[in-house]
Amino acid sequence: MRALVWSGREARVVDRDPPQGNAGTAIVRVARAGICNTDLELVKGYMGFHGVLGHEFVGVVDQGPAQWQGQRVVGEINFACGACATCQGGLPRHCPTRRVMGILAADGAFAELVAVPIANLHRVPDSVSDDEAVFTEPLAAAFAIQEQVNVRPDTDCVVLGDGKLGLLVAQVLHQAGARVLAVGKHPEKQAILRRRGIETTTLATWQGAPADLVIEATGSAAGFRAAVAATKPRGTLVLKSTLAEAPEINLAPVVINEISVIGSRCGPFEPALRALETHSVDVRSLIAARRPLREAVDALQLAAAPGTLKVLLEP
Repeated sequence: MRALVWSGREARVVDRDPPQGNAGTAIVRVARAGICNTDLELVKGYMGFHGVLGHEFVGVVDQGPAQWQGQRVVGEINFACGACATCQGGLPRHCPTRRVMGILAADGAFAELVAVPIANLHRVPDSVSDDEAVFTEPLAAAFAIQEQVNVRPDTDCVVLGDGKLGLLVAQVLHQAGARVLAVGKHPEKQAILRRRGIETTTLATWQGAPADLVIEATGSAAGFRAAVAATKPRGTLVLKSTLAEAPEINLAPVVINEISVIGSRCGPFEPALRALETHSVDVRSLIAARRPLREAVDALQLAAAPGTLKVLLEP
């Protein structure tokens, strides 16, 4: 099969043996895969990953139990053991021996076929297109915030960053009733949010008024400093960026202002799929380009260009 492989030094599209299934694993034929900022950080050295990249996908089960064969699915990316105290305590996303699709010790979805544990699969409603379903994983990451923070209708919220994840987070928090201000650099991308009734401003014109809840989704080292400054005393700061770079961080303002800092990563697929089914979140407007898998190296470069939204691979 064809796959985009990161060697630790270069990304190449190669032919390689297809993944092998077992009793607990399905082999999924990938229909769409999305390039996200984490993929771009991986090729800068984040996590020291080697293998097939990609963790945002939708496809059809090619091999697996009879009840799953032919089903259109998306899949959660953390491959947990299911038996340890962390898994038994309801936190399989944090299993200490987990593998993570396309990120940690497990091949990913920038390929014609990908192996996924049966327990991680979710059926895609018929009314949700492949173009929409491929956003399930990042949209679930946006919904993770509501698992971690009590978002009330009167919550003042600033979302820093108008990239792919920032645009999803702003929509999800707006749907939850928060008073959202989205701050970014690209008015043309912020127009997606304005069409949904969400207030936006550019970084250059933002007054910096602090908020109760701040989401850092800039994908940059400078984002943390800006996010801390934007958080009210005793407010909550949620960090979404994962970077290969290890910036110096001054934690004194966090202590002085008694800010609660929450790391936020993966999230629940069920509300994400419901949001896609009801079209309460606009994901189609986030699609910037499509490329066949054979052009995946060029697609990575396109996705890394400043201001580019979602680039889809179509195996």
